[in-house]
Amino acid sequence: MDVLSLIPQFGNFVWTIVAFVIALSVIVAVHEYGHYIVGRWSGIQAEVFSIGFGPVLWSRMDKRGTKWQIALLPFGGYVKFLGDANAASGKDEETMEDIAEQSPEELRRTMHGAPLWARAATVAAGPVFNFVMSILVFGLIFWSQGVSREPLTVGKLQPLPGTVQELQDGDEITAIAGIPTPDFDEEGAWGDFTEALPVQPVLDYTVVRDGETIDVAAPWLFPPLIRQVTPRSAAMDIQLAQGDVITAVNGEPIFAFEQLKEFVEGSDGRVLLLNVWRDGADLEFALAPRRTDEPKPDGGFVTHWRIGIVGGMMLEAATEPAGVLDSLSGGVQQTKRVIEGSLSGMWHMVTGAISTCNISGPIGIAETSGAMASQGAQSFVFFIAVLSTAVGLLNLFPIPALDGGHLVFYAYEAVAGKPPSDKALRVLMGVGITLILSLMLFSLTNDLFC
Repeated sequence: MDVLSLIPQFGNFVWTIVAFVIALSVIVAVHEYGHYIVGRWSGIQAEVFSIGFGPVLWSRMDKRGTKWQIALLPFGGYVKFLGDANAASGKDEETMEDIAEQSPEELRRTMHGAPLWARAATVAAGPVFNFVMSILVFGLIFWSQGVSREPLTVGKLQPLPGTVQELQDGDEITAIAGIPTPDFDEEGAWGDFTEALPVQPVLDYTVVRDGETIDVAAPWLFPPLIRQVTPRSAAMDIQLAQGDVITAVNGEPIFAFEQLKEFVEGSDGRVLLLNVWRDGADLEFALAPRRTDEPKPDGGFVTHWRIGIVGGMMLEAATEPAGVLDSLSGGVQQTKRVIEGSLSGMWHMVTGAISTCNISGPIGIAETSGAMASQGAQSFVFFIAVLSTAVGLLNLFPIPALDGGHLVFYAYEAVAGKPPSDKALRVLMGVGITLILSLMLFSLTNDLFC
């Protein structure tokens, strides 16, 4: 065996692990800090703030008596409050009895002796901080990207092989093939516009250049250009990359992304032979499309054949600064879409409408982390925000040992006037931990066999 040939694979593996640890650590830190800071504001003493489990690699004690630590196993984290028996916030009965004998003030500083409002706020803060983080990150991305300038203006042209290209940076495109370009904020207008365009390799573009309106020739607006590769897809497996242009499928030349889509959707999973142009070189690839469950705009899912690439225009549109409020609104809407898509996906898996293989475990999440990191910092940060929303949502499920389970107990206490008995809590927590471990095992099985 050539040992040197394993270096690239080993490098990819290390990169995947590093990306996964960074993504998970950031999300866990935000989640647990939400618990910690709201608990502190509510008068509850935090004894330990830990990123990771197992043997402690580093720790320090702050002036408030909280031990901050990083542990060996980076698969989560926890805040242990005064009176907790474990990371799941189970009650340490002996400690609570000792504290109760000391003074009411000391009992008030424990998680289990604090008022109901303080406990509920502390528990809810973890998922809430995850959602807030997602909104801020999405909003920051939207703000940094800016909004497309009206009318459509050429910011940067994408190199395409063997095509006529008379557009220039800064051209304002007012019409294509005599059809006026719509405004970006017109809902559905761009779909109608592209459907009306004649499907041909070269079109006439009416542009304003240096104050003068002229017609120039340029390629079809949406070529078979790869703007992004979906993690864990057929395209990712054969190392197709951003900027690649697919010039032919099964020996038949193509010039439009829609043509590529027709080949893929009509393949019924059969292998496709792709001719790809990459940085002036002509390459050949073979891949088999995969069945993919995709959300529909009106809810539900539909199954298509996909290879895992995202296309785009043959130019990057010039942008202008986005407003802060518009960016935050976009962050809220994106977080909402992730939540709705997650809930819809889980419901359709439960009802059998889509495959349970859509659930990913730690291996799948790690692979996705590495893949997104390899496509640039913005893609990786966007993925962290998506994962943060998912973690916040998952923790709100009414399963004992999760935040949602604790909130259910608090709701019972608010209605009944007393908390569930310690014996009932122990049983329910055991059931909850069993459910969580079963879900983890199921998702790991999906990673290995789906």
